[in-house]
Amino acid sequence: MGLSTSVALEEQRSQASTTVLRSVDPHFDWRKVARICLCSRALDLLEETRLFPEKKVLYQFSARGHELGQALLGTLLVETHDAVGAYYRCRPLLLTLGLTLTDALASDMAKSGGVSDGRDIGVVFNLPRADGPIVLPMAGGVGTQYTMTAGWARAIRYYSETLGDKSYRGAIAVAAGGDGSVATNGFWSALNTATTERLPILFYIEDNGFGISVPASKQTPGGDIAANLAAFRNLTVLSGDGWNPAEAAQLVREAVTMVRADEGPVLLRLIVPRLSGHSGQDTQAYKRPELLNAERAKDPLPALKRYLVPAFLPEDEWHSLEQDAEIEVQRALEEASARPEPDPSRATYFLFAQNTQPQSKFQPERARINMLDAIRRTLEHELRVNPKVLIFGEDVGPKGGVHAATLDLQRTFGEDRVFDTSLSEEGIIGNAVGLALAGLRPVAEIQFRKYAEPAAEQLDDCGTMRWRTAGKFSAPIVVRMPGGFSKCGDPWHSVSSEVTFAHAPGWQVIMPSNAEDAVGLLRTALRSPNPSIFFEHRALLDAPSARRPYPGDEFLLPLGVASVVRSGDKLSVITWGAMVERCLAAAENTNASIEVIDLRTIVPWDRQAVIASVNKTHRCLIVHEDTITAGFGAEVAAVVSKECFFHLDAPIDRLAVPDVPLPYNTGLLKAILPGVETIAARMQELLAI
Repeated sequence: MGLSTSVALEEQRSQASTTVLRSVDPHFDWRKVARICLCSRALDLLEETRLFPEKKVLYQFSARGHELGQALLGTLLVETHDAVGAYYRCRPLLLTLGLTLTDALASDMAKSGGVSDGRDIGVVFNLPRADGPIVLPMAGGVGTQYTMTAGWARAIRYYSETLGDKSYRGAIAVAAGGDGSVATNGFWSALNTATTERLPILFYIEDNGFGISVPASKQTPGGDIAANLAAFRNLTVLSGDGWNPAEAAQLVREAVTMVRADEGPVLLRLIVPRLSGHSGQDTQAYKRPELLNAERAKDPLPALKRYLVPAFLPEDEWHSLEQDAEIEVQRALEEASARPEPDPSRATYFLFAQNTQPQSKFQPERARINMLDAIRRTLEHELRVNPKVLIFGEDVGPKGGVHAATLDLQRTFGEDRVFDTSLSEEGIIGNAVGLALAGLRPVAEIQFRKYAEPAAEQLDDCGTMRWRTAGKFSAPIVVRMPGGFSKCGDPWHSVSSEVTFAHAPGWQVIMPSNAEDAVGLLRTALRSPNPSIFFEHRALLDAPSARRPYPGDEFLLPLGVASVVRSGDKLSVITWGAMVERCLAAAENTNASIEVIDLRTIVPWDRQAVIASVNKTHRCLIVHEDTITAGFGAEVAAVVSKECFFHLDAPIDRLAVPDVPLPYNTGLLKAILPGVETIAARMQELLAI
């Protein structure tokens, strides 16, 4: 069935009462709006009726019924620094902003040259542009776009007001989502940030009444997020029909105008019909026939035709637009089909930036400082030399952080550069991603390692961003994350679990054991093109063993280069973090030739240094604080087993925490943490083999 036939049938079915206007809203390019809607509908029909059944498109998400509001919105996003955080039903919006029909189909067909080069689902788009509005990298999770977009809105404010960049004045961020997404943590976190800070952001909510099969009444009371937010402070709420051209045009224009005028954030809810299943597999059997008929009666495409013909376009010109859309889509299909499959040899490309090792100037002072002072001085210097560095999190402002790592930084550099956030780790990380996408250098603090769990999705998405956009986008944030045992343990503040981030592709994972390394590794992370987890061990922040002279304001350490902190030729001990101190003490107690290697970073980690050491000593002991099952020591052991097999005189051994959280009671804590005596005893056992 062709596009024109489909529109004619839907128009015949329509029971909606629509007044034919003698004039149309002059603020929109209606020919462009009509073309986008017709092309989007033709794409969806092609995929639903042909490409998905033929398995040339494996995941199909239709935008039928959603086209009009998105096309109207897209025509108003004209500022250079406008940005959109979109979701999987936003292809009409992307087509309006410059996505070509060929790239759209190539992405859906997983061909090379699509927006992800075959790495991501076809409707999970991005759109980098140097001279116009961009579409931030989308993710497959529901609601993940909101906090990232709020971060971009904060960046607009920072560039415009703090850095005085006039090109950002009037720019806005648009967070687009469906009615199901208003129940997510990301939506509420972004809404809280946007209204508290009065950010230039438009929450564009398309309400089609269903989250897959779950009705909107299960997502928000009464199924109307606009009504429920009507009394929300510092938020303008607009709501209306997204299938009615006159009403949708007025609401979209009003919303965009208000945000551009810096009147605070706006939430616009447009009611739209979902004229297809949630995805290609969804038959919509959960919808009653009368509901399906009511949705078809509100198809925006026949409504758009009635609005434009004959008041703005003659009938024959509309017919020409329909034919042109079908011709354009068919041509795009031919071009996309002709593209080659992605090159399998490049499947691992773009996980990290290909950067050279940093150049360092080592200018140590005599006085030894603790790790806490080392971190604070490094942050202070980077704030001073780079106006794009921002530090934020819970309690980092006047209090200076719960561990005092940011003490006095807000007083020195101001609240726009060092600031407190709401208690939302998802919001902290999502904002950091948006700020980084805007070209800033965010340093986000998560107070304790365990508190990162609510931000897990944002952290995962940040790490894979460069890979899944085929190198088009990256968010080089630094996440400072204290953790590990201290004067006692407990299951909430003492977690390390660094292997979690080693399992998350795209993250650099840094675990210094002393003040000097903390300076060099933190500064490298702050200047790196890749995102980094910087783990600050609580037991080391003021530990005498971790104190070192400050190595200077330009001291950097390369990542992935281990430190041989004790030389020997009888046993190699591989460790990192707080276990370095204990392993050194244990080695001294054994009075044997034991080599201790501090990995310093576990992603990347120095395989060659470990292999060379074990080949020399013929024995290997791995000691870490994380739990033993599937801890990072298992990865080290696997590599040593493969690469050093014929050099080993004893089994590879591991010493770690049993598979339980760290306990609060100090006696229980001592019983499960690898201690000096326990480590020394295990060393003796290996040396005796």
